[in-house]
Amino acid sequence: MVEVEEKDEHSYPLLTDVSSSSTDSHASLKRTGTVWTAIAHIITGVIGYPHPEVGHIRNRSYAEAVSSYLGKKSMWVAGVFLQESYYGYGIAYTITSAISMRAILKSNCYHKEGHDAPCEYGDSMFILLFGAVQVVFSQIPDFHNMEWLSIFAAIMSFGYTFIGLALGFAKVVGNGEIRGDFGGVPTTTVAQKVWLSSQAIGDIAFAFTYNIILLDIEDTLKAPPPENKTMKKASTIAILITSFFFLCCGCFGYAAFGNEAPGNLLTGFGFYEPYWLVDIANACIVLHLVGGYQIYSQPLFAVAERHIAKKHPNSGFVNNEYVVKLPLLPHFKMNLLRLCFRTVYVASTTSLAIVFPYFNQVLGVLGALNFWPLAIYFPVEMYLAQNKVRAWTGQWIVLQAFRVFCLLCTILAFIGSVQGLISSKLG
Repeated sequence: MVEVEEKDEHSYPLLTDVSSSSTDSHASLKRTGTVWTAIAHIITGVIGYPHPEVGHIRNRSYAEAVSSYLGKKSMWVAGVFLQESYYGYGIAYTITSAISMRAILKSNCYHKEGHDAPCEYGDSMFILLFGAVQVVFSQIPDFHNMEWLSIFAAIMSFGYTFIGLALGFAKVVGNGEIRGDFGGVPTTTVAQKVWLSSQAIGDIAFAFTYNIILLDIEDTLKAPPPENKTMKKASTIAILITSFFFLCCGCFGYAAFGNEAPGNLLTGFGFYEPYWLVDIANACIVLHLVGGYQIYSQPLFAVAERHIAKKHPNSGFVNNEYVVKLPLLPHFKMNLLRLCFRTVYVASTTSLAIVFPYFNQVLGVLGALNFWPLAIYFPVEMYLAQNKVRAWTGQWIVLQAFRVFCLLCTILAFIGSVQGLISSKLG
């Protein structure tokens, strides 16, 4: 059974909402987020940018913060990088999930046929499967309705992290030595070493642009206490947790395999046994990425759909909600614009993932492309504007030098990552 329900003009959050309470007077939206839900969102999104209010204007997103501090022109420039970054994360997460699904089949094959068996499987079927799942989950209306998904995804991330850490530690103990050396993977030429090093910088940079979703997460938090204080606490806890576990996994992985360490310990088959534990870890990765995909897609959906709703305020296709009642299932609301736009979006990320199924190289390109503008340039500019830092003061010089250094690293990482992507495609 389907009932039609029209959205009112306040169904989408306004850009200049002046309320800081849990329920805004300008939007029919109740904020219920806590420090724990914020931690779950951050851990789900990571692979502090808390904000104070500007006067009485609430910044709901990264782009709005740029607009408040730096003006509309800067917001449009930042918006281009933001939407490209959101889209890129969708592609990267689709590729990663397919690799983990394929690894489950390979793990079972190696267990039955031996570690030298071919056990080759393509990626396309798994990419399409993940895309089909995302078509369904993309119908979650907005960021405020996906707390349960982020909590589940965060639990899954702890699952595969613990397994990877335990397997790496066990391998080091079994070897009886710490492998690897300071020089890293040997190469035949200096150029190859430079390319690989620059690609690694791009991979690292990929993790630093998660700040683009922090204000979207902050917008879900209830008050009191003040949202920016809750966000600062959540961000600190989440980054300490993820940094600790990822650093431990990386160090133990290199200690276990040295220069032979695969790019991904769980899918590159550094570990074959116990195969069932490797399978569980890869299943956790896939489930985590279901939430991760949505964490970066929902802000893009919100921007696009708000823009379309503003252009077509009287369109039933855009604004009508259909309450769908199915047997044995809870009622849910469906919107035709949301159904069509988000399905096309998922189809496009799925298609590009099939064309470029190269995990590390894609991460490097995306990280290098977005790191400097989104994690360095605009945050520094906003800090200077907010604190009214004068030119040529000591603080101004330090920040500018930091910005130039990061720009050089970004250029090096981008060139190396593009070269690696091209080489992988041609090879």
